Amino acid sequence: MRRWLVQPEFKVERDPARCIQCQVCVRQCANDVHSYDEDDELVSSDGASCVGCHRCATLCPTGAIAIGRSQLDFKPNANWTPENIRNVYKQAEGGGVLLSSMGNDKPWRVYWDHLLLNAAQVTNPSIDPLREPMELVTYLGRKPDQVRVERGPDGKAKLATEIAPQLKLRTPIMFSAMSYGSISYNASRALAQAAAEAGTFANTGEGGLHTDFRPYASNMIVQVASGRFGVDPDYLNIAAAVEIKIGQGAKPGIGGHLPGEKVDAAISRTRMIPQGTDAISPAPHHDIYSIEDLLQLICAIKEATGHRKPVSVKIAAVHNVSAVASGAVRAGADIVAIDGLRGGTGAAPTTIRDNVGIPIELALAAVDSRLREEGIRNRASLVAAGSFRSAADVAKAIALGADAVYIGTAAAVAMGCHLCQRCYTGKCNWGIATQDPFLTKRLNPDVATRRLTNLLRGWSLEIKEMLGGMGVNAIESLRGNREHLRAVGLSDREMAILGVKPAGE
Repeated sequence: MRRWLVQPEFKVERDPARCIQCQVCVRQCANDVHSYDEDDELVSSDGASCVGCHRCATLCPTGAIAIGRSQLDFKPNANWTPENIRNVYKQAEGGGVLLSSMGNDKPWRVYWDHLLLNAAQVTNPSIDPLREPMELVTYLGRKPDQVRVERGPDGKAKLATEIAPQLKLRTPIMFSAMSYGSISYNASRALAQAAAEAGTFANTGEGGLHTDFRPYASNMIVQVASGRFGVDPDYLNIAAAVEIKIGQGAKPGIGGHLPGEKVDAAISRTRMIPQGTDAISPAPHHDIYSIEDLLQLICAIKEATGHRKPVSVKIAAVHNVSAVASGAVRAGADIVAIDGLRGGTGAAPTTIRDNVGIPIELALAAVDSRLREEGIRNRASLVAAGSFRSAADVAKAIALGADAVYIGTAAAVAMGCHLCQRCYTGKCNWGIATQDPFLTKRLNPDVATRRLTNLLRGWSLEIKEMLGGMGVNAIESLRGNREHLRAVGLSDREMAILGVKPAGE
C-alpha cells in the first residue's frame, strides 16, 4: 500500500556550493537517504528515510549538509497534535503496533529540575574537595540490623557480625542493563571494560554474557529475565551479582522481543537459542506469580551461588511500587533496582513507553519511605534508574534515598548516540544499537571505553564538589538526607510524596 499520508519527519538540505561529491554521506547512511547518480556524477538526498541521527552532517568534510525538521505542519489543534495525527496515519496504513526506542520523551514533569541542593555556610562550613578527602565508595547489599564487636585474646577489637555479600563501587554510578543483541558487540565490550577500569559494575541485560567478556565478570551483574537467556550455573557464579528482572521502566508489564534476523551465531551461543530464531521474553516469569514464588527463585539463586553474591530484583516504577519493593525485600532481595518511566529501551510499543509507569523521583521517594516505616530499609540497597542526565541528578537521587544509580541512555550518548530513537531498526549509524558488521565497526570499543570512563570521572568529581559545598565529606552522609533538598514549583502533595520542604523553609 502506498504510504501517501505519512510525511517525512526530517528534511535534508545540501549546499551545492560546498558539496564536493565525495560520497561520504552515501557510504555512511544506513537508511539510504543519500544516493549517487553515476551518469550525472551528482549526490542527492531524499529526507523520507532520514531519522535525524546526524551521521552524514557530522562527517561531511565541507559542512555541506544540514538536517532540519520537516516544515509541513498541520492546523494548530490543542487536542490533535501533529504527532497524534501522524501516528493515526501510520497505523491506518500499516495496521501494526508503533514502536519506539530510548526513553519517554513526553513533557511530563522532570522532578530533578524542581529540586535544589543545600549549601554550607558559616556554622556548617563547606569543604574543599581539592585538598580534603571526599568519600564516594558505596557498598550495595543487605546490611545487618546491628553490629557486634568482640575483643580477641590480644585485646584487639574485631567484627563478630557476619556481613552479607556486598558490591563495592568506587562511585555510586553503574551501567544499566543493555543486552548483547539489543546493542552491538563493541558497545557491550566498551561497557564491560569501562566498568572494570572505573571500579563500578555493568549489567548484562537479559542477553547472557559473551565469552569474550568473561575476563570482566567480576565487574558484571548478570540478569535472570523471564526468557532465561544464557542462564546456567557458570553464568550465575562467574558474575559479581545476579539480578532478577521483573520489569523495566520503558515497558512495565510486558515482555521483550529480539527478532530472529538479529540472532546471529555469536548471539545464538550467548543466549543459548537456535540461530535465526526470535528471542521472546514473556511478560511474566512463568514461575513467579507471588512474593512467595519470588522468594523461592531468590533462594534458588543464592543456593546455586553458594550464598556468595548479592541478589537484586529489578522492578518498574508503577503505582504500587512501594508495596512491590517491600515484598521483594522481605523475599530476600539484597538490592532493589527501580526503573522509572523515562528509562530507555531498544524497542517498546510507543503507547506503553509514553503512558505506563511513574517518574523515578516519586517512586524512589515512596519506596525509601515505605522501607524506613517498616523498619527494613537496611535489608536492601536501592538503585534508581530512568534517565539520569547529570551529576546533579545523581546527587539528588541519593538525597532522596538511593544508594546508587544506573545510567543507560547517558552511557549510550557518551559512546556517540544521537537519540534518533530508531534502535529497533538495527540500523544505528553510530554502531551502538546494531548487529550489522559494517555498522558495528564504526564504534571503536577502546575509544568508547575512554569516553565512558571520562564521563564517570567527570560526574564523580562534580559529586565531590557538591558534597563539599554541602559541608559533608562522604556520600553516606547524603544518602536519604532529604534536608539537603528543597523544592521549587511543586504542589504540597508532590512535596509530601517526595518528602522535601519548599525552598525558603
